Amino acid sequence: MAQTTFSATDFLQLSIAELSPLIRNLQLSPVEVTERCLERISQLDPLLNSFITVTSEQAMAEAHFAENELMNGRWRGPLHGVPVALKDLIDVAGVPTTAASNVMQKNVPTSDAPVVRRLRSAGAILLGKLNLHEFAYGGSGLISAYGAAKNPVCPERTTGGSSSGSAAAVAAHLCFAALGTDTAGSIRLPAACCGLVGHKPTYGLVSTDGVIPLSWSFDHVGPITRTVRDAEIMMSSLAGQTFGFPRTVVQPEREPDTAALRLGIVRKFFFDEIAPGVEHCFEKAVKALAANVREIKDATIPVDTDRTVSTAESYAYHERFVHVHGGEYQPATLQRILSGRDTPMAIYVEKRRELDLLRGRTRDIFTDVDILLTPTVPIEPPLLSGLTDMATLRRHELLMLRNTRPFNVLGLPSVTVPCGTTGSGCPVGLQISGSPGADYEVLRLAHLVEQLLSPAGEA
Repeated sequence: MAQTTFSATDFLQLSIAELSPLIRNLQLSPVEVTERCLERISQLDPLLNSFITVTSEQAMAEAHFAENELMNGRWRGPLHGVPVALKDLIDVAGVPTTAASNVMQKNVPTSDAPVVRRLRSAGAILLGKLNLHEFAYGGSGLISAYGAAKNPVCPERTTGGSSSGSAAAVAAHLCFAALGTDTAGSIRLPAACCGLVGHKPTYGLVSTDGVIPLSWSFDHVGPITRTVRDAEIMMSSLAGQTFGFPRTVVQPEREPDTAALRLGIVRKFFFDEIAPGVEHCFEKAVKALAANVREIKDATIPVDTDRTVSTAESYAYHERFVHVHGGEYQPATLQRILSGRDTPMAIYVEKRRELDLLRGRTRDIFTDVDILLTPTVPIEPPLLSGLTDMATLRRHELLMLRNTRPFNVLGLPSVTVPCGTTGSGCPVGLQISGSPGADYEVLRLAHLVEQLLSPAGEA
């Protein structure tokens, strides 16, 4: 391919949207880009601990194949030749799916999950499998058979979970995007803690087949990226036919008019115990939006904090392992799994019916507003030095996940976008949520926030 004019440092800092045309126009080689990502992983990941498995040989083979296709005039789209990575709950044929647990050490799937097939079809290069909170059952990322993934932005603080490795790898420029899973906020929380964009799609829009479940009724798969445009690019490949949704092209026929949007700020529940620095960043973002939308007013949404369905479903999946491999779980994970063991079937069925009825009424929320705004996480990422016992850790996890979980319950599309930093230098996320299927509209507003809060936009 043509000789590059970019240093390794230069092109690792690029977004997918910036990198893609350089690859397409043969100014950068997928082989060169992949080699540099693998070099950076070998240099930095011994400290960050974001990867569980690095598939170097497979990645280089994919990079050579992608380059040969380009040399022969075939371009698959904006992910062609772009290195990405996957949370280690997602099956890749021939590569262990460990869920960051000793229970799954010998679990080697024979086929790719549908989301992996979609990424391969789009030409993406798979670098490997990323660390997480064991079995995704926690919001800190601190409980893993492989040790905790470190926060590259605030090393003294939690990365957030459960997709901790996914956020750490993207923030440290080890890959250009990553897939995470989100059952109560596990994409948006670590993305916010690391100053990234994280998108939880509408429930059912992206397949969860071939992904180790935490709770089938609430699980989502989605991207963590450095920019909103990159999240749109990832979603354009990931979205598809699942759970009765039609095959979806994320971008609608007509560009949504953000100037016509009615925004609702949900303060009740979502602002409880909010940190002053987080609130300041949120209000600054709202002020920036005010002149660019039709209306901003207060709104309310139903919040169901009952966890009967999620704990019962978690135990239902793990029951077969608990009896044989109970001693191989991290103790805190096993305790959480066992909390769903004694749920009566009649209670589960009734709670699941109530969930369906609640989701059936979600469009009523959007009678007077089009999009909802909240802080993504009400507090700063906690200092690791303060998370010294399991009771304290769990309290902080539940508080960190408090603002994200309601949108898993409702199944609504929700994205976090950076909206500033606190006085202590911690990133703050603005959470933008919409009606069922309004993923593109939510991402478009996030893109506007990104533009307004950039140094150029602020000027």
